[in-house]
Amino acid sequence: MLEIAIMLEGQNGLNWTRWQNIVRLVEDLGFVGLYRSDHFTNMNLPDKDSLELWVSLTWLACNTKRIEFGPLVSPVSFRHPVLTARMASAVDDLANGRLTLGLGAGWQAREHQIFGFDLLDVKPRFERFKEGLQVITQLLQSDSPVSFDGAYYQLREAALLPRPQRLNGPRILIGGNGQNRTPKLVSRFADEWNAMFLTPEQFEKNNARLDEILKVESRDSRSVRRSMMTGCVFGHTNSAFEQKLAERGRTLEELHQRGIVAGSASEVKEQLHKLAESGLQRIMLQWLDLDDLSGLEALAKAVL
Repeated sequence: MLEIAIMLEGQNGLNWTRWQNIVRLVEDLGFVGLYRSDHFTNMNLPDKDSLELWVSLTWLACNTKRIEFGPLVSPVSFRHPVLTARMASAVDDLANGRLTLGLGAGWQAREHQIFGFDLLDVKPRFERFKEGLQVITQLLQSDSPVSFDGAYYQLREAALLPRPQRLNGPRILIGGNGQNRTPKLVSRFADEWNAMFLTPEQFEKNNARLDEILKVESRDSRSVRRSMMTGCVFGHTNSAFEQKLAERGRTLEELHQRGIVAGSASEVKEQLHKLAESGLQRIMLQWLDLDDLSGLEALAKAVL
């Protein structure tokens, strides 16, 4: 059965009031999880509230008992992997093993320029990402001190203490739709692959590609969960839905072609069913209107 979670864009006006309201609602409604982006700003003006990722996840860990959660995704470009490993281990312990640690290379140029972080060109950016993944996984998984001598990160007999309560620490998630770099990184470092905005046909193709890479690496394909983050356009009334559709400036068919889950309750359920048939195990539905709690309730009633 396809698991259904909610995803928020943290840079899109997220503050404590909105975060706490949505966290409690997602927990109560029965969604399997709640995920959020890790950005300082929007890609374009205007800038909005952007509640700090790890502080918000710490509050969630202490104020929920059921839902899984995590970043989609946290970049190594502005978060040092040692600090990320330490925070992720602690938050996962607080939540009794409910954190999924989504990691990325970084991509949004504007926030890096504004706050003084070096995004790097694409090739060195992914070389740094690979080193970051090595640092994080070794610190989480090794009971012995870790040494690492990379171009971007260096460790000298470094120990992560206290050790994670969960064996090997939180699950690692790597996102992306690439056909080569992404599945290779997933096969080596991740417990979950997260696609973005794919139709069922596109997802099935990328999913098969990952299976090929896992087979080459002699890894059981069942050891990697398959998830996807995609847009969601749904309203608690027909007029609310039509308003959201107008705000997108696209027809329902165009949204479907872009892999966005949209429409009436029956149309949404049909899309989700097709995605499940394509091999998808968990979907994170992007909920952009942070104040539309009645719409979120209606979505839960329609699909859970």
